[in-house]
Amino acid sequence: MKLSAITLDCADPPALAAFYQQATGLEPHPKSDADFAALSGEGGLSLGFQRVDGYRAPSWPDPAVPQQLHCCFQVADLDEAEARLRLLGAGRPEPQPNEDKWRVLTDPAGHPFCIVEGLAAPG
Repeated sequence: MKLSAITLDCADPPALAAFYQQATGLEPHPKSDADFAALSGEGGLSLGFQRVDGYRAPSWPDPAVPQQLHCCFQVADLDEAEARLRLLGAGRPEPQPNEDKWRVLTDPAGHPFCIVEGLAAPG
């Protein structure tokens, strides 16, 4: 068995796909539309975004609306990555449980994700 896709619920699939495309550099899937958008990842892994009527964003760290799933991304520098992602529209919820080792951010649809230092700097 091989994981082939991770799909996030949201209100606006093209907008959320654009955020993740800018954040990761993954390529948009050519058959993306207003109800489902996808990005093609390395090794055949796709990141998908599906429209859900009445979508409610997770409320991390408040468990009123659970996060249900979160992704972690390795970065070369936490401060630089956080600054770039925040310019793209990411949020920064409080509290930060261990911000010297990782940061919890939220995408524009409210899904929490982590950035973790540990990726070798390019070139």
